[in-house]
Amino acid sequence: MNNLVMAYLGDAVYELYIREYLINKGLCKVKDLQKESINYVSAVSQRRILEELIDDNFLTEEEIEIVNRGRNASSHPSKTTDIVTYKKATGLECLIGNLYTTNKDRCYEILNRIVGA
Repeated sequence: MNNLVMAYLGDAVYELYIREYLINKGLCKVKDLQKESINYVSAVSQRRILEELIDDNFLTEEEIEIVNRGRNASSHPSKTTDIVTYKKATGLECLIGNLYTTNKDRCYEILNRIVGA
C-alpha cells in the first residue's frame, strides 16, 4: 500500500486508541476528552512523540525507515502547522498504519509506550 494510505489508516487506529485510552482513564465529558486528546493527536504532539521514540531508541531502524517514507510522501500542505511538523506527524501515522497491518503486537507496544502504559 502507498505510504499516504498507511498514514490514513494509522491516523484512524491512533485516534481510536487514544480515545479509548482516555475514556478508560475515566474522562466522561466530551469537552475534557477533546482537551486531553490534543496532547496526543495534534500534529505538534505527534511530532514530539515521534522525536521522543527516536531519541529513546525505541524504534527499530526498519521502523524509522517506514517513518521516513511516510514523512517524505507527497501530500497537501497543512493549514494549521508548519510543513516539518506535519510531515513528521504523517510519518508517525504511516508507521502505526503499517504496523497495524503487519505486526499488531508491535503496533500496540508503541501505542502503549506513547500513553505511558
